[in-house]
Amino acid sequence: MVSHKNLSADNSVLLVIDIQDKLSPAISEFSDLLEWAIKIAKVSGLFKIPSIVTEQYPQGLGGTHSLLKNTLINAQTVEKTHFSACNEPAFNAVFTKLTRSQIIVIGTEAHVCVLQTCLDLIAQGFEVHVAADAVGSRNTMHKSLALEQLQQAGAIITSVESIIFQWTKNAALPEFKAVLSIIK
Repeated sequence: MVSHKNLSADNSVLLVIDIQDKLSPAISEFSDLLEWAIKIAKVSGLFKIPSIVTEQYPQGLGGTHSLLKNTLINAQTVEKTHFSACNEPAFNAVFTKLTRSQIIVIGTEAHVCVLQTCLDLIAQGFEVHVAADAVGSRNTMHKSLALEQLQQAGAIITSVESIIFQWTKNAALPEFKAVLSIIK
C-alpha cells in the first residue's frame, strides 16, 4: 500500500485526461468541470508543476478544450486509443521521465479512461489524487461509482481547491496572492 503524504508541488504531476472539444457537450455539468480544470491548470503553472494531457482519438473527438489548453503551460500532449493511458508507449515515455510520485488527475470520462488510468497508476505504486470536481462522465451515477471504486483501490478523492492549498502550504508565500486571485 502506498503511504499518502501531504501533497507537494515538487513531487506532483498534473494529469489531464481527455477533456476534449467533441466530448464536452455530452459530459454532465461540463462547465463546472472546465472551470475547476482551468483553475488547477493555472496554479500548476504558477508552481511549475509538469502536466501531461491525453487526447483519446483526437481525429474523432477533437483536441483538448481550447480554454483549458491555453492555460496549460509546458504541457506534453499524448494521443491515445487505449482507455488507460498507461497502455500507451508514448504516455509511458513521457511519464517515466518525470520521476514524481504524486499524480493529480482530472478529466473525462470518470468511469472509463480516468478509472482505468488511475487503477493502473495505483497498481504501479503511485499516489493518485483525483479532483472530484474536475472529473466527469455523461452519467452522474457512473462518475459516482468510478470515484467510489477508485477510493476503494487506494486513490485519494479530493477537490481542486484542497489540492491547490496543499501545493501552496503557506499564506506568506509570494505566490499566495496569485493563488487567491485564481480561486476566487
